[in-house]
Amino acid sequence: MKKILDYIKSVRSEWFKIVWPSRDTVVRATIMILIFSGLAALFFFVVDSLLNALVGWIF
Repeated sequence: MKKILDYIKSVRSEWFKIVWPSRDTVVRATIMILIFSGLAALFFFVVDSLLNALVGWIF
């Protein structure tokens, strides 16, 4: 039982050491992720379309 209590105390002490990002940082990171995900999707769409056209032309 002592090990469990020690574990809970250590988790609680580590919890207070966490530095949470500000709202502005989270918003900027989210926008960047959405933009780069969209660019990656567009890139793969173009490559897939080109490869599809190439295979259709060959066969």
